[in-house]
Amino acid sequence: MTEDQIVGLLTSNIIYLLAAVLIVIVIFKGVKIVPQSEKFVVERFGRLHSVLGPGINFIVPFLDVARHQISILERQLPNATQDAITKDNVLVQIDTSVFYRILEPEKTVYRIRDVDGAIATTVAGIVRAEIGKMDLDEVQSNRSQLIARIQESVETAVDDWGIEVTRAEILDVNLDQATRDAMLQQLNAERARRAQVTEAEGQKRAVELQADAELYAAEQSAKARRIQADAEAYATGVVAKAIQDNGMEAAQYQVALKQVEALNALGNGTGSQTIVVPANALEAFGDAFKMLKGGK
Repeated sequence: MTEDQIVGLLTSNIIYLLAAVLIVIVIFKGVKIVPQSEKFVVERFGRLHSVLGPGINFIVPFLDVARHQISILERQLPNATQDAITKDNVLVQIDTSVFYRILEPEKTVYRIRDVDGAIATTVAGIVRAEIGKMDLDEVQSNRSQLIARIQESVETAVDDWGIEVTRAEILDVNLDQATRDAMLQQLNAERARRAQVTEAEGQKRAVELQADAELYAAEQSAKARRIQADAEAYATGVVAKAIQDNGMEAAQYQVALKQVEALNALGNGTGSQTIVVPANALEAFGDAFKMLKGGK
């Protein structure tokens, strides 16, 4: 082979090699593989051209440039603490945490420089505004409602940035030492008041129960006396009717019965004893025995 042929062969090989290199560069520049967790913002001549989603994407080499690679994973802002004053003029420190993700990277890239800083500042302002609308008791008891209002306000504020606030949390509500001491004194006073009220209510209940017991006892005593009176009235009525029906014999029979009962009572006494009765009393007892025997 002549020298010219050798030079021509080398030149053609170099051209082929350059063409192959150019093809590789074109393929490398024109094919973009986007991970599942990211989106690419493509610019053409310095202006926004398109947004590439996950998978294989094709762009025009040397004209289009994937300028920004944006992660669409959910992110958490560093925990932040800001001071706020409640509606009842109590200074509190609020610890907050915010989670967000980027939905439209073309807005995030071209409308805001420091996303985390912008969201943190927005959250701080909204927290102060919302805390200022509530008393301290409401802040501590309605934390879920406060979180929902903060999240809604933050979502509205960052909507133009292509960001979605997925969650907002209030981690803690801290008070200064003077406020804590005052609340502790108030709590102790409230506990003492409740103890006094409980003791007073117990004493009142005891008095009521005692009165109920005395009333019940009086009612039962009155009922017993009424029953006894009814029995005596019934017995008196029976005797009166017997006297009415049988005349003096029934009355004498009752007197004789009482005399015999008295004699039995004297005879049943304990110990040795002597009973002296007048003669007319013996006659009366004899008459009584006769009447009792005749009554039988």
